[in-house]
Amino acid sequence: MTESEFLELAEETLDGIEAALDRLAEQDMVDVECSRSGNVLEIEFLGNGSKVIVNSQAAMQELWVAARSGGFHYRHVDGQWSDTRSGLELFAALSEIATAQGGAPVVLEP
Repeated sequence: MTESEFLELAEETLDGIEAALDRLAEQDMVDVECSRSGNVLEIEFLGNGSKVIVNSQAAMQELWVAARSGGFHYRHVDGQWSDTRSGLELFAALSEIATAQGGAPVVLEP
């Protein structure tokens, strides 16, 4: 994958995560606020002030996630973002993270 292809895919993914969380917030499923600065998406859970940071790393062609539960790296393989250690898909992992940090069941889909 070229760098420009990666950047486009990463941007689409960050946009998708933000849109999904915004929809859940509008439906009062979770009290969350998202903000973007370039390739960094900051997700703040307003009930407890905890944050999750998702950002793209073009040099590594990975998406990185920082959460209370740890730091994770995701590489795009076979049409999905997979954790480089566990193989867990990004949106499934973010669902677990958001549920734990937000205090309400959250399901995010690509």
